Amino acid sequence: MLYMVVEHFMNQDPLPVYRRFRDHGRLAPEGLRYVSSWVDEKLERCFQLMETDDRTLLDEWLSKWSDIVSFEVYPVISSKEAAERIGPQL
Repeated sequence: MLYMVVEHFMNQDPLPVYRRFRDHGRLAPEGLRYVSSWVDEKLERCFQLMETDDRTLLDEWLSKWSDIVSFEVYPVISSKEAAERIGPQL
């Protein structure tokens, strides 16, 4: 399952996040795969695409960052998969 994770840096301050990442890496448990990420131009939010078959691994990873980041998590599918699902109804 893919998850779009929207990270809101506490106080719109990316420095604590980037320091922790520099010092400790992504801190993702085995079985949670980083796919890609993007950061808004104001450096207030990060959009990360993560993949796992075990949602508890995602929650474990979020807990390691929740003191400096608040999260929105959305299970997502690819546009291709969405088109395949909706296709029979067209």
